Amino acid sequence: MIGFSALLAAPFAAAMLAGSSAQMDTTPAAVTDRPPEDEIIYFVLPDRFENGDTDNDRGGIRGDRLKHGFDPTHKGFYQGGDLAGLTARLDYIQSLGATAIWLSPIFENKPVQGRGKYVSAGYHGYWITDFLNVDPHLGTREEFKVLVDAAHARGMKVYMDIITNHTADVIQYQECHGKNALPELKESGECPYRSKGDYPYTTIGGPDGKPVNQGYLGDDPAHLTTENFSKLTNPNYAYTPFVPRAERRVKNPAWLNDVRYYHNRGNTRFEGENSRMGDFVGLDDLMTEDPFVVQGMIDIYKQWITDFRVDGYRIDTARHVNPEFWQVFAPAILDHAAAEGIPNFHMFGEVYEFEPGQLAKFTTEDGFPAILDFAFQGRVRGMVAEGKPARDLDRLFTTDAVYAKGFETAKQLPTFLGNHDMGRFSGFIREANPEISDEELTARIILGHAILMVSRGVPTIYYGDEQGFVSDGHDQDARETLFPSVTDVYTDNDLAGTDATVAEENFDRSHPIYTAISELAAIRQSEPALRRGAQMVRHSDLEGGVFVLSRMHPEGSGELIGAFNAENEVRTIRFPVDGRAGAWQALHGDCLNESPAPGMYEVTLPATGFVICKTEFQTQ
Repeated sequence: MIGFSALLAAPFAAAMLAGSSAQMDTTPAAVTDRPPEDEIIYFVLPDRFENGDTDNDRGGIRGDRLKHGFDPTHKGFYQGGDLAGLTARLDYIQSLGATAIWLSPIFENKPVQGRGKYVSAGYHGYWITDFLNVDPHLGTREEFKVLVDAAHARGMKVYMDIITNHTADVIQYQECHGKNALPELKESGECPYRSKGDYPYTTIGGPDGKPVNQGYLGDDPAHLTTENFSKLTNPNYAYTPFVPRAERRVKNPAWLNDVRYYHNRGNTRFEGENSRMGDFVGLDDLMTEDPFVVQGMIDIYKQWITDFRVDGYRIDTARHVNPEFWQVFAPAILDHAAAEGIPNFHMFGEVYEFEPGQLAKFTTEDGFPAILDFAFQGRVRGMVAEGKPARDLDRLFTTDAVYAKGFETAKQLPTFLGNHDMGRFSGFIREANPEISDEELTARIILGHAILMVSRGVPTIYYGDEQGFVSDGHDQDARETLFPSVTDVYTDNDLAGTDATVAEENFDRSHPIYTAISELAAIRQSEPALRRGAQMVRHSDLEGGVFVLSRMHPEGSGELIGAFNAENEVRTIRFPVDGRAGAWQALHGDCLNESPAPGMYEVTLPATGFVICKTEFQTQ
């Protein structure tokens, strides 16, 4: 791949010499002043990035892996990465061009969950028991402060991944897990969702009956009598909840140990009512309709902002929480961040949905400032990996008006190519093209990142993509380590653009994908049009794979063109541009110096390649 990397280097080097002098300010003093659209996000699972302290690998827990959760030979257990390792590698992330780091949840988790072949550890961070503490496998609160302060000193932001929908799986149900479990459920321990409970909300045998779990929960439901709460939910249990003695005080804050604050209706089927009130694969589903729960979650996440001055929240499982919760939670968090001197706090929800209209309603109805742009991921994947027409990507951008504030919201949507749940972009390419050469695979990975960097939205890079990681699948299969791995399903992967394996350390700054992303990031940071400028599609093939868009300088002084070719043959395309265009300069690839006609421009695109061209408007 040396030859391919060399081909990339020349146009990017020229771009840096020709780039705008309007560089983005990344000094520490400017961190809080930058709007969300100015960032390039690097998403990382700390457990899978770098092991800076081997003493915390087992989280201070004695016993075997089913107790402490550490087993670097198994993809579903802790591998050893931590906050100390992440802090030590900040220069690597910043050199890639990232200006913000999004960490998967760092809160203390239940170390191990599941049974039999489904057993795994909480290395990913989504099984929280202590919402106020850092998981000891990852480090300490003090080490998290060191990380945030070190990032800020470099002019980088830190985004936390948070959860309000559920906690770890602690609550059990008598009908499924107790001594007298229903015969059809006893063996599996699964609890199917029930929409109407057999028991009143806090008592058995009617409103005046015996309190549920008397002596443990108490029987004061005063907080449930508010007019607001009575309108939002039907307070019935579907199952009889109980908490094993050893875990009765495992959650923090203490109110989370009270089963009255949960729906207790069994596992969701991810449809209708149960999508919001059911347990997400057994995880204890919080009753987010309860004002007490709403305020409790607000207090938790206000505290992390106060204590560490983090810059944003990515919110997990947003669609599984009722809109009324977000309508209170979101403004409370944003107001608190502003009061703490963080006016550009970036908060975005995870809604696993590929239709832009369905995504947009979470900004209009629920009140999210932004949503992860799964629709963008689906369209770029279709065009670059699966050979679908460029017109599909065009249609995506034409719907930006449906977001709460139209394009102003759309340009703050985090865009991405793959992630820890769905899998890596490289894997989608190889899956759709099993016989693809390494050179073409690498070129298509870079092409996808070029579209990511030039389009509206906030580019989000999934850790390891810059090192050519090609996963076997999704979820656990797409969560390799950058430090040397001993997990067989990772070490046998064939990476793109390199002869290295996951068994080796993979922080190679000369990797062709790392180099390409860093140079694309430099172009984005130097060009205000790519961060804040209006966007318009100039050309999209109805059936082919050529796509051209413009980004306009936010002050109206020029235009930048990004043209992309997902086909395996050279294409020349002519398209309209602003009639005030003057001389053109190349930021990447070959660009004509002059327009062939007023209001028109032409580019010749290499196979699976792209060009980025810039003009300043002529003035009278």
